[in-house]
Amino acid sequence: QVQLVESGGGLVQSGGSLRLSCAASGFTFSRYAMSWFRQAPGQERELVATITSAGGSTNYADSVKDRFTISRENAKNTMYLQMNSLKPEDTAVYYCNARNWQYDYWGQGTQVTVSS
Repeated sequence: QVQLVESGGGLVQSGGSLRLSCAASGFTFSRYAMSWFRQAPGQERELVATITSAGGSTNYADSVKDRFTISRENAKNTMYLQMNSLKPEDTAVYYCNARNWQYDYWGQGTQVTVSS
């Protein structure tokens, strides 16, 4: 059974930091590109960051560049998102995504709330 379980969300003040984790099971984690998406109330889900299967390449949305860092540990089947200098506009539910040419998996999401 495929599972993606996000953790690490919460309430933080503007300028603070959080580290999200995504624990994967039920599929060959190292063969999938991994991404973080987020969805704020009333808005469409947007791509935050992506990391290739081996972790050699990353991409970020312009809105989070130089503040967020995506990483992964294939030996632990886990992906991370280090979020620094958080802003109120980063408030959203953050989702973990695993994708290859054939499959596309999603986690349930974790809430991140940044107070001003």
